[in-house]
Amino acid sequence: MERATLVYTTYPSLGEAERAGQAIVGQRLAACVNILPGMISHYWWEGRVERGEEVVMIIKTRASLAEAVQQAVKASHPYSTPALMVLPVEAVDPAYHAWILAETDAATREIAAR
Repeated sequence: MERATLVYTTYPSLGEAERAGQAIVGQRLAACVNILPGMISHYWWEGRVERGEEVVMIIKTRASLAEAVQQAVKASHPYSTPALMVLPVEAVDPAYHAWILAETDAATREIAAR
């Protein structure tokens, strides 16, 4: 059975994250998107340490859709280099796993048909 996967990314604002999350779920690329506002980031960018207020997005999908999710994020993301990390899930409740697979099945079939 296909593994569940989380895709982690960040956005500069709640509005941008919500628009992106709604589009990703609407395309059936993910069963659910969690948006966590209020994160502070300190990071290196172009040779200096920066500070930014960001919004975390955790995208719940299946392993075979991780690449399509990343492409969807990149296509509309305002950052030139968005944080994108695919995190394999070690264990998941069987009923929740079945729900993720069921809700993303249409996107899987569509991508396979291409």
